[in-house]
Amino acid sequence: MMISNKISSITEDKRGLKHKEEMKAVEDTPTRVLDRMIEGNIDASTSEEQIIDSQTSLAKTQVRFSEALREHYQYDTSIKRGQKYLLKHVSSKMSLVIIYIDIVESTNLSMTLPAEKLVTIIRAFSHEMSAVTKSYNGYVLKYVGDAIIVFFPSGFNKYLTYDNAVRCARSMMKVLKNGINPVLNSDDFAQLRIKIGMAEGENVVVQYGYDRSSQIDLIGYGMNMAAKITSLTAPNKISVGENIYEMLHPKIQSDFEELTNLYQDGWKYINHKTGKVYKVYTLK
Repeated sequence: MMISNKISSITEDKRGLKHKEEMKAVEDTPTRVLDRMIEGNIDASTSEEQIIDSQTSLAKTQVRFSEALREHYQYDTSIKRGQKYLLKHVSSKMSLVIIYIDIVESTNLSMTLPAEKLVTIIRAFSHEMSAVTKSYNGYVLKYVGDAIIVFFPSGFNKYLTYDNAVRCARSMMKVLKNGINPVLNSDDFAQLRIKIGMAEGENVVVQYGYDRSSQIDLIGYGMNMAAKITSLTAPNKISVGENIYEMLHPKIQSDFEELTNLYQDGWKYINHKTGKVYKVYTLK
């Protein structure tokens, strides 16, 4: 009986030693590697397959958009889902990925299209972009004229969030190019072009009234930087701030290049972490 207890004690000691060794190995592993391990070892080279571009999805987009242009389909676009999420965080700071989706030269559209047709196109476009956002577990913050602002909570694994947000933006481009524009072209309308800017940072969640139904908005670094990045992005391009770029999967990073001309255009925004000029990267 004593021998059995001694063997059991030795076994437990070995298990404890092994556990300590495993924990030490985890502590010595770089954070980025650990986060990529948590990611499930997903190969970013398959990201193209993860982007929404299936013929079925695009066909449904085309049908909805075509029927909307003929006033046979009414979209039910709402920001309630995003507002409900933010309601739990009112008067607090949140680390968020902010994405601006802006239609290029919308002023020309407003001057050349009948008002009701322009409204129909903007409404349909906004709904399709919102649907893509939701499919990637993002939230619509608001619609501002011809622009849509969406957000992704950073979560416990920022690497996953950033990769996912970029895939969402690329899916939006796919839906526009292969779903929406073919319908507009077949109806002799000018094709839409968009530019997408993305940034990450802390934002304060503000509710403008005391009633739970009052509008909720975001104010802060992420919102401001995303708007600035979008303004310098070329049509049908996606640009991201360096905070996002540096944490993307290397294979996703390889699809981007640094925007070097912005320094000549008077870009003087500083990365507060490094004290150097805040870099911006755009999709090749």
